[in-house]
Amino acid sequence: MTPWLLLVVACFKAPPPTAPPAPPSAAPVAVTDIAPERATGCRDDVAPVVGTGGMVASAHPEASRIGAEVLAAGGTAADAAIAMAVALTLVEPQSSGLGGGAFLLHYDADTKQISAWDGRETAPRAATPELFYDETGPRPWPEVVPGGLSVGTPGLVRLLEAVHQEHGQLDWSRLWTPTAELAEAGFVVTPRMSRSIAMIEGMPLASLSRDDAAAAYFLPGGEPLSAGTRLQNPALAATARRIATEGADAFYTGPIAEAIVRSVQGADPNPGLLTLADLAAYRPSRREALCMPYGERQICGHPPPTSGGTTVLQILGLLDGGAAAAGDPAEVHRFVEATRLAWADRDRYLGDPAAVGVPAEALVSPSYLAPRRPLIGAARAETVAAGVLEVPAAPGGALCPEGEDTSHLVAIDASGNVVTMTSSIEMAFGSGRFVEGFLLNNQLTDFDFSPTRDDGTARANAVAACKRPRSSMAPILVLDDAGQVELAVGSPGGSRIISYVARVLHHVLDQGLDIQQAISRPNVVARSTEVELEEGCGTPAWTPEQVQGLESLGHPVLRRDLNSGLQGIQRQGDHWVGGVDPRREGQVIAVPPPG
Repeated sequence: MTPWLLLVVACFKAPPPTAPPAPPSAAPVAVTDIAPERATGCRDDVAPVVGTGGMVASAHPEASRIGAEVLAAGGTAADAAIAMAVALTLVEPQSSGLGGGAFLLHYDADTKQISAWDGRETAPRAATPELFYDETGPRPWPEVVPGGLSVGTPGLVRLLEAVHQEHGQLDWSRLWTPTAELAEAGFVVTPRMSRSIAMIEGMPLASLSRDDAAAAYFLPGGEPLSAGTRLQNPALAATARRIATEGADAFYTGPIAEAIVRSVQGADPNPGLLTLADLAAYRPSRREALCMPYGERQICGHPPPTSGGTTVLQILGLLDGGAAAAGDPAEVHRFVEATRLAWADRDRYLGDPAAVGVPAEALVSPSYLAPRRPLIGAARAETVAAGVLEVPAAPGGALCPEGEDTSHLVAIDASGNVVTMTSSIEMAFGSGRFVEGFLLNNQLTDFDFSPTRDDGTARANAVAACKRPRSSMAPILVLDDAGQVELAVGSPGGSRIISYVARVLHHVLDQGLDIQQAISRPNVVARSTEVELEEGCGTPAWTPEQVQGLESLGHPVLRRDLNSGLQGIQRQGDHWVGGVDPRREGQVIAVPPPG
């Protein structure tokens, strides 16, 4: 490792492996009943990393190393983010990769403008609203995840290419070569990756063992890869070198695309609908960032089709500040109730803006949030309903063009350009289909399986051909009163992402914690009925008095391990401070300024 990297990396101490999971149950499993990966072995070695030049933070030390070396070679924040996203395909395959998609925010230090890049997967053009139906109606979620039916057209590679063309400095091939070299040399399997393989195979999904290529790679000899194993991936090395030379077209046409389609359409179970035409036609979307004033600051998130930005901004807008100490039951109650109100709006209004009318700007406007704020009472509300808004007309035109576990990372370069990006293949190990060295997503299961609600009204997130499913990914940028980035943050974690990110923003912006303190505090998640309080990680831990305080306000409390993977970088004066989540093996690296 480069000597200066040795001086500035955050220490990494691998957590011990957990006991193997219990045998899978034959009983049906609901999506909300699937426990996140356990946080056993929560790291106690995390500490803020300080620097005055560039900085990177990602979910794996090898990816962070590659990103830091790109910055040191004169790359931009976009260059570093691209190189790290490619590397995570190799070293954190359970969470993200070339077979998935992403949402990215880019801050241009010269213009002080934020651009939002949407690389979300799309449904095949043959998809219908009844994609996940059988003769009895919508099928159970765990039943349709493995195989090809859940695979959307991957968007990550096209997204990375578009961002590089706009904001990159180094050659495209320079950003792919480090991953190709590491795939050939081999990397060390972490305890979390080993646990993840055992976890997924211990569930009714059991997606990896249903695909010969995935089983050979992740389950050699029928057993999950052991922590400490040096693992090579020559297929991914070849894929990376091909894309490095030929660009994104090498992924969306030709042999790689043909291998993807064969795997999807030939899957057992659940053969899918993805075609070569779907891949060739995919394009990312560049959108306007969704921003909301917050005192003298601006909080900016990614607009739909992800619900993350809109819902996080709503939660903060409903809280409208608040100086109570972090963890105070009354303050946690306010956070929970604000989350429930925002969640009701999310379910009612948010979907792909290319397919349905989405009132995103109205949902975060002060005129809408002000009358909603008094609905947060002194105790838990028995029922929470969406607000009443005029929904814009659905855009016209065809969605299908003619002819053509999730992870978070942050990168800041010496010029002050910033990238915050969340990428995903959805469920851990996605659909379980392993093609040319990478896993394919199961993002189509983010659609609502039924096209209508019980009252007969249409769902904004129903399946449609070429439509992008609603996401919860929430990359966030906070700008100070001078228009400079003050905070960049995001997290993996499925629909819990929204609570994870909103909690950290509340701690930093309203309660004065630094980014590492905020990330390290225990999580609280509120989506519907129960309030999930984290156990097993988080400092300081929830006390019996705090739990009793919430229960006394009417909240049903569920204690469980939670699977955030927050990465954040904060400006403090003339320097940056980076923080990583103690629940995973992420790493921040500061890169000294030139000279």
